[in-house]
Amino acid sequence: MASPSRKEHIRAYKETTHAMGVYRIHNTADDRSLVGSSVNIEARLNRHRAELRFGTHPNRALQQDWNRLGQDAFVFETLDILPPPDAPGQDVSDDLAVLESLWLDRLAPYGLRGYHPDPDGV
Repeated sequence: MASPSRKEHIRAYKETTHAMGVYRIHNTADDRSLVGSSVNIEARLNRHRAELRFGTHPNRALQQDWNRLGQDAFVFETLDILPPPDAPGQDVSDDLAVLESLWLDRLAPYGLRGYHPDPDGV
């Protein structure tokens, strides 16, 4: 039996349903969080990990804490999953934005509690 070709692997990957929703990177040492949303949570968290490991993460405060505390002080977690859309190709960006906003309100990861700019500008 022949192994699947590269094209078959790519097609299978594209047809795979990926979890979409809200995630958090939690600094357990200082209890600070970065909250975000994605149509592919696993891929997005992998990108965050890679950026942090290579020292290229765009969030400087998060990168500094990662450098200071090390990777063992951080937990990468899924907070909420958005159900798959009814129709293929349906735009879920508004739904993800609302879900992320609810988690930002709930966790308030601003200032000393997180890695987001204060929404009030304080």
